[in-house]
Amino acid sequence: MTDRPHVALFDSAIRTLLADALRICAREPAMVALLLRMLGQQRRAARLRSRWAAEGLDVPPLLIASVTQRCNLHCKGCYAQAQHRDAAPELSMAELAKVLAQAGDLGISIVLLAGGEPLLRPDLLDLTEGQPGMIFPLFTNGMLLDGAVVDRLSAQRHVIPVISLEGHQLDTDRRRGAGVHAHSLQAMARLRERGLFFGTSLTVTSQNLDTVSSPAYLSDLIASGCRLFFFVEYVPTVPGTEFLILEEEQRTRLNGLVEELQRSLPGLFVSLPGDEDLYGGCLAAGRGFIHVSADGRLEPCPFAPFSDASLRDMSLADALRSPFLKALRESDVHLSETRGGCALWARRDQVMALLQESVASLS
Repeated sequence: MTDRPHVALFDSAIRTLLADALRICAREPAMVALLLRMLGQQRRAARLRSRWAAEGLDVPPLLIASVTQRCNLHCKGCYAQAQHRDAAPELSMAELAKVLAQAGDLGISIVLLAGGEPLLRPDLLDLTEGQPGMIFPLFTNGMLLDGAVVDRLSAQRHVIPVISLEGHQLDTDRRRGAGVHAHSLQAMARLRERGLFFGTSLTVTSQNLDTVSSPAYLSDLIASGCRLFFFVEYVPTVPGTEFLILEEEQRTRLNGLVEELQRSLPGLFVSLPGDEDLYGGCLAAGRGFIHVSADGRLEPCPFAPFSDASLRDMSLADALRSPFLKALRESDVHLSETRGGCALWARRDQVMALLQESVASLS
């Protein structure tokens, strides 16, 4: 069994987040019942992962599934568009259902749904409906959160919509397109009217940090019904956008602000990648989370499109034993924080070299 203190810390952070959610939803009986069930599921999942670890298989608590590369927007600086992936066929819903079933058997209990725009897969909510024991944060631009989709979400409280914003109308529309901010607020209003728990993902740059982390701005979003906030540091996948990277002082300040906001406002606040020093480095490559691409490749994270294992060809358990992921976890690459929030992307030449060595070792 490998040394896994970072996993224990990550598991504790997940339980603390759910406990905080219980606190802010204490007057909502339906949410209290759901959160208590989620807490129980997290404990059972952690025990299951520990049993797999004892057999030599490290299973992360979190899986990120990019269910499509397609998107209905063309946001400036989008990492998914900048990667120029091959146009391989997307995993079918049957294939995705198989991956989720295997993930549940391994003790993965949180699956973050991403894209592209995941709601471009119209049968996605059929998939989540079949896995009521998992938590599905659904990262969406909000443009497709119409009344019919919100009706379906009202019957699936374990699916948590997370609407992407950049700040106020000017910043959001500048990056995402004219009218997107207004449409996002309309989607939030629909979710609030149905009493749904939802959140927002705020891309944090050197230019908007003060705005998106200000108590006044966040209080306005809370008044709109939003109760979960992801602060996602901008990663410069597009050349010429390096000026948007947080300065080191800003990153340190953001981590402190998250703790302060958690104490002072009735919301849940998460910074990504957060304080990597606490976990001994980046949690990618299966240390804390893993990424499944739209075409089924198991990758270190969404910002690192490198893989030697396809879930079309093998089980999730076998893919987690990937020589490349093992080499990456044991290297110094993922442990080194870099300016920009993603060491794997910043040092992609080194990551590619590890991948080539791993593939050569199998020949």
